[in-house]
Amino acid sequence: MHSTIKTHILLTGATGYIGGSVLTKLLSHPLSETFRITVVVRAAEKATQFRKMGIQAVVGSYADLYVLTELASKADLVVACADADNLEATKAILSGSKQRFEQTGKIPSLIHTSGTGVLIDDAKGMHASDTIYNDLDIPQLKSIPATQPHRNVDLAIVEADKEGYVKTYIILPSTIYGRAAGPLVDAGLQNPRSQQIPQLVDAALARGRAGFFGKGANIWPNVHILDLASLYILLIDLILPHEHGERSQQQSRQGHREDGPPSRPRTPVILDHAYFTHGESGFYFAENGEHTLLSVAQAIGQTMVDAGKATDPEPSPFTEAESEQYFGGVTKYLDSNSRCKADRGKKLGWRPKKTTKDLLSSVKQELKG
Repeated sequence: MHSTIKTHILLTGATGYIGGSVLTKLLSHPLSETFRITVVVRAAEKATQFRKMGIQAVVGSYADLYVLTELASKADLVVACADADNLEATKAILSGSKQRFEQTGKIPSLIHTSGTGVLIDDAKGMHASDTIYNDLDIPQLKSIPATQPHRNVDLAIVEADKEGYVKTYIILPSTIYGRAAGPLVDAGLQNPRSQQIPQLVDAALARGRAGFFGKGANIWPNVHILDLASLYILLIDLILPHEHGERSQQQSRQGHREDGPPSRPRTPVILDHAYFTHGESGFYFAENGEHTLLSVAQAIGQTMVDAGKATDPEPSPFTEAESEQYFGGVTKYLDSNSRCKADRGKKLGWRPKKTTKDLLSSVKQELKG
């Protein structure tokens, strides 16, 4: 079996919502037998479970910088899904990638998970924004202040790409929704829930009424967890050694679906490789629609009434005390504007299926806990 291994992949965040979903798709990938996948997990018992699934597992966390460097030095590709704000851990991974380059002469790749939180303003729910970022507009992306969330990590990654020892690709998910599913969830290894929508649902249940911040006028983009994971796979397929990428894309065009069995052949996707870029132009937004926070609150309110958990479907503003009680006072990803267009991925053939309508419908599942 080892003689068929062509690509060594290090994936962080394997027990998380995003990382576990990406790993699930990698395990069912047409070329999975050619992957040697290593994950880093905190719990020894979970590491044992991963090993039983044929995955290399190392006990550790983002605090174990030496471990991250050592593992990255052995990886052709690092898929980082653990912490968008941990600069030291990112530097440790980049140090390992640099060692890999120096040892082999081949440039490894890094797919890093950031987020559209890098775009937020200080609206506090009072107004929408007309500013929409596009991942094809490099000057606009370069104008994002270094003081924005996630930005210091993103800039360090771009700088590493400029130095030439690693090719970097940064995926920026927006509001992610939907329940993760698959063997990792079934085994109790992966967190199946997102953050923003569940937070709003949990707070609504606790106060007996749906809520929002300010006027709820602020706008965020959204993406379903399966659509997001498919964007990672698209980039991985393009990063893989050329013959792998061709085979994988061919099998995808013949009907392969990472989230289910083969279906009838689909129309071939024409990829424009000119949009497959790395470094300062290697930013990939993940969105397929937008929502106001008020619309989410209204959907939660109506769903609560339908479920007999509230009598009034109309949401009301969260008070300062409630903001502290239910959100720990951290509301910047719920009361801000963050608007963008995921044109780069879509030019490459990313075809997200779920829309804002699905986001609003998803609150029913979250209400069930």
